[in-house]
Amino acid sequence: MGVKFIKISVCYFVIGVCIGMYMSMTEQFTLTPVHVHINLLGWTAMTLAGLIYVAFPAAAETTLAKVHYWVHNIALPIMMIGLALFVSGVSAAIPAVAAGGSFMVFGIIVFAINILKYVKN
Repeated sequence: MGVKFIKISVCYFVIGVCIGMYMSMTEQFTLTPVHVHINLLGWTAMTLAGLIYVAFPAAAETTLAKVHYWVHNIALPIMMIGLALFVSGVSAAIPAVAAGGSFMVFGIIVFAINILKYVKN
């Protein structure tokens, strides 16, 4: 699971950097919250989770790790597409932000439970 997290995190990093470059080139910074969240939850959090799973293979081999991976990767795009639409003026996208965000919190709680249960010294 660790390698899967690290590899997908690089995809989010590319997306986040491209959004940042687009905003810089157009001098329109409406998508700043999307850029920040993709880089934080996609690149940084997933890279760190991947490194933790590499360092602690017992946690990586659990069903919780698989649930964490899939929930994170379903929730983040839903939340980011919703957020991009919302900051672009589509108020009807609020439920997508809320649903994706709630699902993301659930995934992070699953990660926390996994780490607390299976990471031992």
